Amino acid sequence: MPEREPAPVFRKAPSRARNALSAVLLVLACLLLPLGALASWAVHGPADTGRYVRTMAPLASDPDVRDAVADALGDGVLREAGPELGTGALHGATGDFVQDAARSFTRTEAFRTAWDAANGAAHAAVLRALRDDGPRAVPATVDLAPVIDRVKRRLAHDHVPFAHRIPVTHTRVQMLPAEDVDRLRKGYLVLDTAAFWLPLAAAVLAAAGIAVAACRRRAVTALGLGTALGGGLLVLAVAAGRHLTLAGLPDPLHRPAAGAVYDALTATLRTVSWLLLALGLAVALGAWLTGRCGPRLAARRRARGSAGPVADPAPEPTRVPA
Repeated sequence: MPEREPAPVFRKAPSRARNALSAVLLVLACLLLPLGALASWAVHGPADTGRYVRTMAPLASDPDVRDAVADALGDGVLREAGPELGTGALHGATGDFVQDAARSFTRTEAFRTAWDAANGAAHAAVLRALRDDGPRAVPATVDLAPVIDRVKRRLAHDHVPFAHRIPVTHTRVQMLPAEDVDRLRKGYLVLDTAAFWLPLAAAVLAAAGIAVAACRRRAVTALGLGTALGGGLLVLAVAAGRHLTLAGLPDPLHRPAAGAVYDALTATLRTVSWLLLALGLAVALGAWLTGRCGPRLAARRRARGSAGPVADPAPEPTRVPA
């Protein structure tokens, strides 16, 4: 009897190992991608003075922010005046006048100039302290002279009486003490390093995971779904951070203003999060549609290629009558 040929043995172990390694690489890539986006936003978003000032500039017209600034200005003037205002009805009338004057000031162009100048000076001072390479951290201080000078020139341009007599004095205000700067400087250095390496590592791991996978189309689909999941989690993290930030404020009246500031600072991060979500879903959907429709289109092309041209039937011979 003829010997039977041995049945083919399918080696599934290498494919399983490749798929397991690909899954690990893709999971790591999907974890590092939102973390890299967060670190890049922290370094290149709020950590850039010009971009920070442009982001905060529209808040000078926000009613909640104006009311919060007017309350702070009015309370500061009344606190500095102290007992000179007296007590009783005179103190109450003076307080109302100061608060009305502060609210009126927040609706002027001079306030918007002061808002931009103060934000730029404070942000630059904090950045200088964070980026200082000295062995010991120094307090973050800001000189108010440039801010006062810009406001003075704005008031003089608007023909405000006696605006040119406003003294421009160099007064340094401490923004952060040295111990806080030392702690924040370490975190900033970590974020600066992570902003470069995390996106690069995510890209390398994603490419390696797709290359190692036994079925690359499924790997691309998994990468797209993981990216979408990371973007969705980042959106939820931004929303949770907003809730926790506002809940921790001691004064509930200033929560709308703080919410406006938080929304302005995290606008870029929210946009990136939604882009990751949309891009991941688009990649996963494209890979799925390619897997569904690709084999059918290939089969149709093969069927059309294998079917040769049909030859015309030979004409029947004509019979000659005898």
